Amino acid sequence: MAMKVYFAGSIRGGRVDADLYRRMIEYIQRTDVVLTEHVGKSDLSLTEQGRERDARIYDQDTAWLRESDVLIGECTCPSLGVGYELAYAEAHGIPCHIFYDKGKTQLSAMLTGNPYFHIHPYSTEADIYPVMDKILGRS
Repeated sequence: MAMKVYFAGSIRGGRVDADLYRRMIEYIQRTDVVLTEHVGKSDLSLTEQGRERDARIYDQDTAWLRESDVLIGECTCPSLGVGYELAYAEAHGIPCHIFYDKGKTQLSAMLTGNPYFHIHPYSTEADIYPVMDKILGRS
């Protein structure tokens, strides 16, 4: 049975890794459902949409989180929103897997020090996919 994956990646915090997000999402979609496939699109609006529109985004994202089987986050680019999503997922008992390029950043101790989170540092993009296979039960 296909897993429902909440993919978390920076949107308003910076889009430098948007192409990587897209490739990771496409990889997951080979066998599973990504509830947040829009995170990999290059044409997202990066600006605040106003309180009412942002409230709808919050409602939709938290509904997707509650529906998901697992959260997979790419956290090389720091993002307040992704941090919030991780905390929300933890509070709701959703398994969380965090990927980051160890040559480009260091994660916050709030993530690396929390035993709830599964942390996956990588050196090259190719390092990501075997780990995702294990998370998704492909191996």
